[in-house]
Amino acid sequence: MGSRRNTTLAVCTCFALASGLLLQTLPATAAPDAPRSAAATTPPVSPTPQSISRTGDDVRVTGKVYVVADDATDAAARDRLVRELKNHGARQVKVVAPGNVPGDAARHLTVRLGAADRGDIARALGDTEAPPGQAEGYALRVERTRNAGTVALGGRDADGQYYAVQTLRQLFLRAGGRWRISGVQVGDHPSMPLRGTIEGFYGQPWTHRERLDQMDFYGDVKANTYIYAPKDDPYHRGKWREPYPEDKLTELGELVGRATANHVRFTFAVSPGESICYSDAGDRATLKAKLQTLYDLGTRAFSIPLDDINYTSWNCEADRAAYGEPGQEPAAKAQVDLLNDVQRDFIAGHDGAKPLQMVPTEYGDLRDSPYKKTLRDTLDPEVVVMWTGTDVVPPRITNDEADRISELFGRRVFVWDNYPVNDFGNTSGRLLLAPYDKREAGLSEHLSGIVANPMNQPYASKVAVFGAADFAWNDRGYDAAKSWPQVMSYLAGGDRSATDALLVLGDLEHMAPTFGAEPWQPQAPELGRRVAEFWAAWEDGGDRTKALKSLRAYAVAVRKAPATIRGGDVEKGFTVDAAPWLDATELWGGAMVKTVDALAAHADGDAAAAERLLAESAELRDRARALRVDPPRNSWGKVQPKVGDGVLDTFLDKAAAAAQQ
Repeated sequence: MGSRRNTTLAVCTCFALASGLLLQTLPATAAPDAPRSAAATTPPVSPTPQSISRTGDDVRVTGKVYVVADDATDAAARDRLVRELKNHGARQVKVVAPGNVPGDAARHLTVRLGAADRGDIARALGDTEAPPGQAEGYALRVERTRNAGTVALGGRDADGQYYAVQTLRQLFLRAGGRWRISGVQVGDHPSMPLRGTIEGFYGQPWTHRERLDQMDFYGDVKANTYIYAPKDDPYHRGKWREPYPEDKLTELGELVGRATANHVRFTFAVSPGESICYSDAGDRATLKAKLQTLYDLGTRAFSIPLDDINYTSWNCEADRAAYGEPGQEPAAKAQVDLLNDVQRDFIAGHDGAKPLQMVPTEYGDLRDSPYKKTLRDTLDPEVVVMWTGTDVVPPRITNDEADRISELFGRRVFVWDNYPVNDFGNTSGRLLLAPYDKREAGLSEHLSGIVANPMNQPYASKVAVFGAADFAWNDRGYDAAKSWPQVMSYLAGGDRSATDALLVLGDLEHMAPTFGAEPWQPQAPELGRRVAEFWAAWEDGGDRTKALKSLRAYAVAVRKAPATIRGGDVEKGFTVDAAPWLDATELWGGAMVKTVDALAAHADGDAAAAERLLAESAELRDRARALRVDPPRNSWGKVQPKVGDGVLDTFLDKAAAAAQQ
C-alpha cells in the first residue's frame, strides 16, 4: 500500500457546504468492550455500497484469526486482508485451506475469502447475495457466533474479492482498547465499468513515486482505471515515434505491476496526432511497436488520444492524396483508418487486450458534424470514444446530454472529466478542493464510465478523485455532502481535528472554474454563509456581541487550520502539495482575526485599538499577497496562492471600512 498508513475512518464533526449545519458523518466509537447491537447504524463506507444493512452485534477481532482461502482466492485480496487484520488487533493470522480448518477455529475469528460460489463461503453468506452476473461484484457478511465470529467475503471475480476486502477495511471499529468489526451485510457491485483517472494535464507530470502512490489510492477507492497520458511526457506526444529509454521503461513496468496489484487497469496512451501521416504504413508500424513494448510489460489497455490537434491541415502530402483536401470529414476518415487498423490488427490479435480507447478531436460539445457522422458510421463498434462534456470543463453532465452525445458517436461514451485539473488560465494560483459534484444520478445507464483528470498536485487531487470514484461506483447513492468529509478523514488518517481543519481549507479552496467567467462551484460557501449571517446581525440591529464571538471562532479556525493539518496525521504528500496555500491561509486567517477584533474594539468605542488592529491585519494581508507558489508545478508559474478570494478579502475590506466609521 506504499506510503499510506491505516485509514480506518474515525469520528469527525464536519461543516456542511450549503446549509452550514454540522454533519455527524462518521460513526461514534463504541463504549469499552461493548459490542454495538443490531439496532446500531451502519458505518460509512466509500464508495457507497449498493446495499448495506445490519446483521447483528459487532464481532471482536481475536488475537488469533483464521483466514480460509484456496488456490483460486485472489492473492492481492488475501494479502491485503491479512495486513488489515494485523493492523486491527490480530497478533497471529493463519491462512488455511477450506478443507483444513482446525478444530479450535470456533474460538477465534474466522474470515473466509474467495469466490462467492465456493461452498463454505456460500453457506456463510446465507441470504446475503453477491449480485449475479455483475462483474466486480461481491457479498460480505459479518456474523457473531457463540464464541467469536465469522466474516464471509465472496466475489463474483477476482476484482470482487479485492473490493470486498476494501469494504471490510472500513468496518473496523475501536471498542475501548480492542478492535471490532461492524455486524453488517453488503451486496455490492459498481454501476460503471470504467472508473478512475486520466493523467492528461499539461505541465509537470507526476513523478514515478507519486504515480505508485496513486495506484495504491485507486485500490482503496475501488477505481479500476488509470490512463497514462501526460501531455508533457515527450514520448507520449511530441516524440511518440521514439522508444522510451530503458530507465523509463523500467519505471513503467513497475507502475504496471503496482496497478495490477491494486486491481487497477493501467491504460497506456500515445498521442500521435500532431505529426502522424495516417496513410503511411511505416508510421502505423511504429505506433504498433510502441504499443507492443507496453504490452510486453503487462499492459492490456491502450488509448490513442487525438485531442488538441489541428484537423484542417495534413502532416504529409500522402494524406492529401489518400483522403482529399483537409477538413472535418477527411480528418475523420484518416483517423478511422488508423484506429480501425489498430483495433483489428493489434488489439484483436493480442490475448487479454481490452477494446481500444480514443479521444476525438471534437471532444467537448453536443453539435453534430461531418466529423462525428463519419466516426459513428465507420469507426469499429468496439472502439471506446471519450468525451469531456458540453465543454472542455463542463459545469454539469446530465443524462440527456449523455444520451445525445452517445447518439452522435454511435456508442455509449466514456467521460474524460476535466475536474479537478488546474492547468488552464482560470485555475491560476488555485488548488481545487471542492467535492465531486454536478454530475446527474443515473449517468451509469448512459455512459461506459468516468475518469477524472487530476491536478498537477497528485495528493491534493485525491479530494476530487475520491468523490469521482464514489460517484462512478454508485451514482444513484452518491452524496457529495457526505463523501467530502469522508475523503478529508481518509487524508487525515481518521484524525478528527485534522479532518475539520481540512474541511476549513477545502472551503477556502472551493472554487471550481470553467473556461468562462462563471465558476461551476462557488468559492468559500461556508465562510460566505457565516459572513452573511454576521453582517445581517451587525447591520440590522442584531446581537453584535454574539455575532462577533461566532465569527471570531471561525476566523481562529481558519488561522489554526494549517498548523493542525501539518501537525496531525494528514498524508505528508498533501501537506507538500498544499504548502503555499497553507502558508497563505495562516496569514489570511490571522488577518481575519485581527479585523474581527478591530470591529469589536470599534463597537466598544476604542478607536485607537481598532486602528492598531486594522494596521496589523493589513500587514498580514500584504505578507499573504507576497507569497508565491514556488517551486511551481503548473504552467501558470510562480503566482500568488489564492485563498477564499472574493469572499475573505471582500469581508476584510468591508469590515475595515465599518471599523473606521
